[in-house]
Amino acid sequence: MSASDIVESQEHQDLRAAVAAFARSYGRDYLTRALGAGEPPSALWREAGKLGYLGVSIPEEYGGGGGGISELALVLEELGAAGSPLLMMVVSPAICATVIARFGTEAQKRAWLPGLADGSRVMAFGITEPDAGSNSHRITTTARREGGDWVLTGRKVFVSGVDLADAVLVVGRAADARSGRLKPCLFIVPTGAPGFTRTAIAMELKAAEKQFELTIDDVRLPADALVGDEDAGLLQLFAGLNPERVMTAAFAIGMGRYALGRAVTYAKERTVWKTPIGAHQAIAHPLARAHIELELARLMTRRAAALYDAGDDIGAGEAANMAKYAAAEACAHAVDQSVHTLGGNGLTQEFQLASLLTASRVARIAPVSREMILNYVSHQTLGLPKSY
Repeated sequence: MSASDIVESQEHQDLRAAVAAFARSYGRDYLTRALGAGEPPSALWREAGKLGYLGVSIPEEYGGGGGGISELALVLEELGAAGSPLLMMVVSPAICATVIARFGTEAQKRAWLPGLADGSRVMAFGITEPDAGSNSHRITTTARREGGDWVLTGRKVFVSGVDLADAVLVVGRAADARSGRLKPCLFIVPTGAPGFTRTAIAMELKAAEKQFELTIDDVRLPADALVGDEDAGLLQLFAGLNPERVMTAAFAIGMGRYALGRAVTYAKERTVWKTPIGAHQAIAHPLARAHIELELARLMTRRAAALYDAGDDIGAGEAANMAKYAAAEACAHAVDQSVHTLGGNGLTQEFQLASLLTASRVARIAPVSREMILNYVSHQTLGLPKSY
């Protein structure tokens, strides 16, 4: 391992500082106002796109910054650390733009990547189904050929930001031309297509971006709606899922950093008896441990992103799962300890921490549960037998 794998380059440090300065002009207050108004963080999204932050991982010839998932994850982490993460960054530039850039036709790249880079176009991602859960082999959304078209039928749940999107990159299954067996395929489905309907899911989680159930009822798509080779199967799918795990880790680390920062400031200022409460080890040590856990998770996230950007999909798969697991656990612990540090104040709207108790659970559950990650490591890394 080289020093560059451990120490951030000056370019990355400069990008981190620039994003952090930009994010402070929005921050948690901005996101809270947007949430209260029932609106998405559109102003932040537009400005981030204008400054090139949404497109840092998209090739330069299509309007992006020419970087990789390493840079995009860094941007999302710093937005989160300021209290204003953009959930759709996990989906639109990280998953959808990455898949199109790697496997799309030249026409698809020119049609979608410039808009995804500057934020003027948004694409959602639909993979989860009501009865499939984490088992992608049970996906029942199917695509069949009719003449020169595709006809897509199925249902999806927990699709983020469909109301903000121009299209959804939908994971379906189509017959392999050689074997006849069903393999995963990816289709660009316009949100206004006949037969495509969305229903908002009522969530206890209070987020600016809504969750939707999709009904895809014989949606007819042109041949060029298919992204990549219909026989490529899991290769193309995981080209999007590994960045999703890296970005989820960055999202969680940013959230944990934000909560920890609020708690540390409070612990320095809040005085009970004669000294600030942060002087007491019962307060200081749990916060120090939370910081250590976040830093360790950040290191694995950087490794996962670097492996992916280097083209090592297998190595990135293992590292991305580990990073997502570590970041989710570190985030949940940091948020819980931060709320506890503030005591009753941690539950007030003034300090804006209590809402993170629910939000911090998300990375433990989505896009894949921590138990399924432990299964992955058990089977793929340790070589243990499967129970399923």
